[in-house]
Amino acid sequence: MIVGIDLGTTNSLVSVWRDGAAQIIPNALGQLLTPSVVAVDDKGEVVVGLAARERLLTSPESTASVFKRYMGSNRTLQLGGRAFRPEELSSLVLRSLKADAESALGCAVEEAVITVPAYFSDAQRKATRIAGQLAGLKVDRLLNEPTAAALAYGLHQLERESKFLVFDLGGGTFDVSILEMFEGVMEVRASAGDNFLGGEDFVGFLAEGFIRATRLDGGKLPVLARASLREQAERAKRRLSAEPSAAMRLRVEGGRGIEWTVSEQQFEAMSAPLLARLRAPVERALRDARIRAAELDQIVLAGGATRMPMVRRLVAKMFGRIPAANLNPDEVVAMGAAVQAGLKARDSALEEVVLTDVSPYSLGIASSEELAPGHFEAVFAPIIERNTVVPASRTKGFVTTTDNQREILARIYQGESRSVDENIFLGEVRVQVPARPAGMEPVDVRFSYDINGLLEVEASVRSTRRSARVVIESNPGVLSPEEIAACLRKLSALKIHPREESENRAVLERAERIYRESLGDRREAVGRLIGRFLLVLDRQDPHECQEARAGMQRVLDDIDGESYL
Repeated sequence: MIVGIDLGTTNSLVSVWRDGAAQIIPNALGQLLTPSVVAVDDKGEVVVGLAARERLLTSPESTASVFKRYMGSNRTLQLGGRAFRPEELSSLVLRSLKADAESALGCAVEEAVITVPAYFSDAQRKATRIAGQLAGLKVDRLLNEPTAAALAYGLHQLERESKFLVFDLGGGTFDVSILEMFEGVMEVRASAGDNFLGGEDFVGFLAEGFIRATRLDGGKLPVLARASLREQAERAKRRLSAEPSAAMRLRVEGGRGIEWTVSEQQFEAMSAPLLARLRAPVERALRDARIRAAELDQIVLAGGATRMPMVRRLVAKMFGRIPAANLNPDEVVAMGAAVQAGLKARDSALEEVVLTDVSPYSLGIASSEELAPGHFEAVFAPIIERNTVVPASRTKGFVTTTDNQREILARIYQGESRSVDENIFLGEVRVQVPARPAGMEPVDVRFSYDINGLLEVEASVRSTRRSARVVIESNPGVLSPEEIAACLRKLSALKIHPREESENRAVLERAERIYRESLGDRREAVGRLIGRFLLVLDRQDPHECQEARAGMQRVLDDIDGESYL
């Protein structure tokens, strides 16, 4: 069975193409969204999802979130005294989704289509594949999130030629892609984005606004208070999508409560720097695609952060029209992944569609530019430019720069900066050349880049036909096969909290969080509630547990407001 997975910064979803339609698969709690949060509890068990998110407020030192932003890097996060790479944490989320899918479908899930931001680099894409491998999934193809959104909207079924832009603002990343549909082909014309811009940043601005407005010393806030403040900011952001104002409350040292009410207009004003950052990728994508905004047939919204009214107003103002948002923005990418899974399985209910992709970054080598006689500067020379349709092969000629030079060293980079040092080093290739005067020995450098992210670089000397080649299969920060094997051994030794106990665990973690946040009579009441629920769990009567859990959930909702995803 092939499933589709939206591996998100804030929440993740698993989906399947079944009975002629894309279907989101609920998790063990009956919810469609699974928070992309991983925790290690006091017993050393790994907890994933809603229960782990509650532990962000009670045990932030042993809980990790937003790790998608660090995919493809060497960064590690400490949980309960153990170090985890972003790929390992992502694999634990994927493993949880895989278990949910197998429980719902009643069969083994061995393969997945996983979505990634269109602006993910090669290293980030390879790290995502490794996360799937660590979770026990075969991942033949990664699907760009904006392309998935387009598939979900059914744009691949339009009979006439059409051009459309997908504006995808998720929890941690922003993507914009321009796609064109013609004769059964969905072609990505251009992609741009920002891998460090999303709903999490708007939440951060709200939290900082609270600190400024209440004149708190943010640097002296305890870890638990900062976690609670961020929770309040997330709730306020969600309320401001439907209400004109929202109140944020924080209990500080000494039991003193502080409250601040923020209006939607204030929120928009403080978020102006973030809104400004949304414009540049849109303008770049339009420029690279050589398309004017007026030529677009449709603007499609994806990503939960597009629910914010300020974002929708910005998009409407930029394009002079109301964007399409008739599908749930939290689910649209996962639904598109299910469509792609159905296409991969050759489901008879789907017409075949060819998806093309582009290289999100320019690829090239470091070369020398003569600024004055005898004075050279190292500069980046792109060979495959960003938004080139892949697979692609491009060749560029270079010459020696010094007399009697005997070797050409081609250092390979990825990026957009003219300065070599500001781009990402990928590898190098060397080739011997005859000793001749400077500029007299030409060398051709060919880049071949395939849809799976493999880059082959060949340097050929024209006069001797001597050549050297290298295949860039890994990048700095990407795990080697030996390291992957070591990670698999480490993950297999972890104790994973039983899936069938997830509902009880989630409500207990929520109650524990409310208990820690409360004082006085309310704290005592929540403590008694926890004690009674634990007694019911000890009796192991499923019906009694279900009734007690539902009753406890209602009480917690009255105290805390409804839980959100």
